[in-house]
Amino acid sequence: MSVYSMTGYASGQQAAPTSTAEGSAWKIAHTRLAVELRSVNSRFLDLAFRLPDELRQHEPALRTLLGKRLKRGKVELRVAIAGRDAASLADPSARMLQRLASLQDQVRVWLPDAAALSTADALRLSATEASDGNTALGDSLMPLVENVLTDFMQARAREGERLAQLLRERLTQLRQLARDAEPIIPQAVQAQKQRFLTRWAEALGSSDASVSTEAAQDRALAEATAFALRVDVAEELGRLNAHLDEIEAVLAKGGEIGKRLDFLIQELHREANTLGAKSPSLDLSRISVDMKVLIEQIREQVQNIE
Repeated sequence: MSVYSMTGYASGQQAAPTSTAEGSAWKIAHTRLAVELRSVNSRFLDLAFRLPDELRQHEPALRTLLGKRLKRGKVELRVAIAGRDAASLADPSARMLQRLASLQDQVRVWLPDAAALSTADALRLSATEASDGNTALGDSLMPLVENVLTDFMQARAREGERLAQLLRERLTQLRQLARDAEPIIPQAVQAQKQRFLTRWAEALGSSDASVSTEAAQDRALAEATAFALRVDVAEELGRLNAHLDEIEAVLAKGGEIGKRLDFLIQELHREANTLGAKSPSLDLSRISVDMKVLIEQIREQVQNIE
């Protein structure tokens, strides 16, 4: 299954069928439906619709259609009717104009200061008569949106694959840093052990106390062992590698993985922080910082994955 980005864009147009309805206020001939679908990242699925009045009744069906294929993201669907101008207008029917005049008179009985209907108001209200009896635009809308949605999902999949590739590159770099960190602790423990032995030897040479060399060496080894336990990061490196394995498995699985990846990134950051806190050397501290930089880069990319 593909990895999908929450960022995407697609558009499409289609000629609307010619209407044959008599007395229609709108002539649908020579018009085109234009659909745009775009999205950015969001924690949840947030759908917004920009539809002409004639197509507003299709919003529930469009919401269901998008909800079946989209899981997260702030998604906006825009629909426009292109090529519709004054030449595409027919005379409103006399029955509709009479009804509008009657309704206006009734309103002004109760609201004498109400503004009179303008020509634009009359044409817009008369269009309702046409839209009730004409389904040509509605019949063209759903297939067009489905086609645009398919292109949209393909665009999100392409962007998602690019993001997945960037994540895999960062994971490879993190694995290398983990390998670089593994020999640092034994080297640091050995160096610390040698320092303990040197200090005990110096202390014995400058002291009149009768302490055997063997006892001094045992004490130095005990101090070195305690130091090794304090700075041991084998467990943290093991968990970090396990999290990296899980992230790669999640990317290979695909689908709705953004929230799962976000949780795993938090765990990676926790292990990198612990490495820095236990660091006995400047080299391990640098590795911890480099890890946290990479993890932050991964987090930024994961925010865009569905």
